[in-house]
Amino acid sequence: MVSEGFIDYPSVQDYLFSLKAKGVKFGIDRMRSWIDAIGDPHNAVPCIHVTGTNGKGSTAAMLESIFRSAGWRTGLYTSPHLVRLGERVQVNRQNLTEEEIVGYTNELRPIAERVSAANPDDHPSFFEFMTAMAFLQFARKKCDFSVIEVGLGGRLDATNVVLPELAVITSVSLDHCEMLGNTVEKIAAEKAGIIKPGRPVVVGRIPRSAEHVVRKTAAELDAPVYTVRERFGEELANYPTTALDGDYQRWNAATATLAAELMPKRWNLSPDMIAQGLRTVQWQGRWERVLLGGRPLILDASHNPEGADALERNLARLVDQTKRPPVVITGVLGAARARPLIETICRYAREVHLVVPAQSRACTHEELLELIPSDFSGKVHVATVAGLFPAADRCTVGGPDDTVVVTGSIYLLGEVLARIQPQRGPNEGRLQDF
Repeated sequence: MVSEGFIDYPSVQDYLFSLKAKGVKFGIDRMRSWIDAIGDPHNAVPCIHVTGTNGKGSTAAMLESIFRSAGWRTGLYTSPHLVRLGERVQVNRQNLTEEEIVGYTNELRPIAERVSAANPDDHPSFFEFMTAMAFLQFARKKCDFSVIEVGLGGRLDATNVVLPELAVITSVSLDHCEMLGNTVEKIAAEKAGIIKPGRPVVVGRIPRSAEHVVRKTAAELDAPVYTVRERFGEELANYPTTALDGDYQRWNAATATLAAELMPKRWNLSPDMIAQGLRTVQWQGRWERVLLGGRPLILDASHNPEGADALERNLARLVDQTKRPPVVITGVLGAARARPLIETICRYAREVHLVVPAQSRACTHEELLELIPSDFSGKVHVATVAGLFPAADRCTVGGPDDTVVVTGSIYLLGEVLARIQPQRGPNEGRLQDF
């Protein structure tokens, strides 16, 4: 029996949450059947497919900005969202609206019930449902080109049904080891799973052992490999600049530049268009500087060991610029991610405020406190996001001369943004994870 349609957005939120609550489902066969049942919209718009442990969101945003600067109508699919679910699916950087999400859910739900009638396990997951929305939106809005970010890994990710113009692997390091493998080489193999026969693959700054795995996979598929190191060398001064702050963003900019340079001439991605796209790109929560009540606040998603390395460079530069250690607010999902992050923070911070993001996998206050190095001489506080940011223009920590840095889980940043930018609407945190 086909269910009746939803009449409002809260009902759709509840339905989508019910899908998310069933957990992550890996594997391409179910996604292929699901996307076939709705007419294969993933084939309607040419795309670039982007994966990587870190930097894939920023690189995807840069590529979208480059194509849009050249005059093309663009689709951008990323995950997770910061505040609102519709951020995941954007056309010319305009979010999917609540009304569109309701409409797509009412359209897709009966199909999902039909394809899973014989076996409930065939029902699309939350991420597969959202991926279908993205493909339909890009096709119906007549996008010229789309940039598709992998959700997790690559080989078994729902987005891997696409046949991209080229694939991009931004970085490879240890993260999500319980799902992707416990070595850089195993993780590289999962990410190399997005490489398609004969289609170029662009590789960012990744470990040599990971590059060897990627090259092996590419050779088996007769896919040419282009690397940022070969194009730009090792010196940072040779790397493109971008509107996004941090050395690692110049590495991402180089990856996006190389991918754009490899696109056929008909896309008109000239050096000027590439430079303009990098100069005007917007991507929140990556060493993003905002003013809150006239005071500087930096938001930075650094949630794994590789991210901690990038955070260290940014914190060192910040202390050198301000001549003052910052006040840091942090919350992380999982001790393996939290340990290198906390150790890095404590080398630079004057004061640390520990919070627990509203996610089931978040480290507790007690777990975070145990990770504070014994030689840290600064103050450590346990706190809540609501207590730290009680109003849109107010942060309760630090003095007039302090810079406050919020870092760690992207979900923490979403909670903070929802409080300091209430015009975005209420935080859809329960739909964030994956």
